[in-house]
Amino acid sequence: MGKYDFDNVPDRHNTGSLKYDYGLKRMGRSDLMPMWVADMDFPLPKEILARIKDRTDHGIFGYTEPGDSYYRVLGQWFKERYGTDFLEEANTLTPGVVFAIAAAIRAFSEKGEKVLICEPVYYPFRETIEDNGRVVVSSNLSERNGHYEIDFEDFEKKASDPAVKLFVLCNPHNPVGRVYTREELTRIADICLKNDVIVMSDEIHCDFIYKGVTFTSFLSLDEKYTDNAIVCTSPGKTFNLAGLQLANIQIPNKRLRLAFRKEKAAAGYSQANTLGITATEAAYELGGEYLDELLAYLEGNLDYMSQFFAKEIPGLRLIRPEGTYLVWVDFSRVASTREEMRSIVLDGAKLWLDEGGIFGKGFELFERFNIACTREFLRTALESLRDAVSIHKKGGR
Repeated sequence: MGKYDFDNVPDRHNTGSLKYDYGLKRMGRSDLMPMWVADMDFPLPKEILARIKDRTDHGIFGYTEPGDSYYRVLGQWFKERYGTDFLEEANTLTPGVVFAIAAAIRAFSEKGEKVLICEPVYYPFRETIEDNGRVVVSSNLSERNGHYEIDFEDFEKKASDPAVKLFVLCNPHNPVGRVYTREELTRIADICLKNDVIVMSDEIHCDFIYKGVTFTSFLSLDEKYTDNAIVCTSPGKTFNLAGLQLANIQIPNKRLRLAFRKEKAAAGYSQANTLGITATEAAYELGGEYLDELLAYLEGNLDYMSQFFAKEIPGLRLIRPEGTYLVWVDFSRVASTREEMRSIVLDGAKLWLDEGGIFGKGFELFERFNIACTREFLRTALESLRDAVSIHKKGGR
């Protein structure tokens, strides 16, 4: 038994929770078990909450900047866990990673130019590119026996287009859970450097890495590669602080950094959320033991889900993630159309998941599960899914 209890969590209904309270507005129904948006059900540990309470007790929430202790704490976290530097002079605060991606798109490309991604991928990548008047180019990941990889021949061909100005990398990859190796990242870096394509690496899930897997930050590569890179981190996933809206964007190259900051200023954003700064520093200073126990619990959830599928729902194919708390599941052996899959998931199992089609064309028969929940919640959801698949196979509704 560890220090932290992940089996007992607060009821999140009627708290304005996007995950729990907006089923009626978003899905037209309020009877669904939510396993969709990447938002954990676990509260912050008391020691971090105490720091936040101390700050709120002060009673003044004016414009705030992070102090020296902020950079010391974050520097220690990233150095000890990933062997990378976290430098104050290279850092820019933003309200989130997606905001940073949008700013980079505007800073480093013109309308009508192209941005490269690897689908299936976190759907705001595509939306942000298109909403800013740029053209999406996808070098789709290739799946081999449940393992997704970059098709480097196709990737290089697409990166060589002079209209491609930026590549947005997701590592660990959402939704398929890949954690790219140093060799893969170096190959990406070489191709992009050769073709004058800036790399923007979204590493927001970097703290969720499972046993036997090593996370390699783009910042740990050779200086010639980091000089062509923008690296995004945030406590938003690790400590579920997304609502406090803070991300750290490391840009070693001064020219790129100044261009990025100019675009950030043009968007009207200056100082970060006061409590976001406090919570971030406290989490990275005090949250190491909590994260280690959380990872063990999540891996237990993953093992439970994998074993349940193998025994109870063999028609569903689970792609076991190397990182993230998101699980990519193939429904193509139990459903032949998106409508059939929706019938099983929504009407039968009463689950609210993220449909694969939003992550890229051709992935309509996949669903993304969020397993950052209690084991009991996961068990109930999977049993409901098992029963719905069984009824569907028998021709019922």
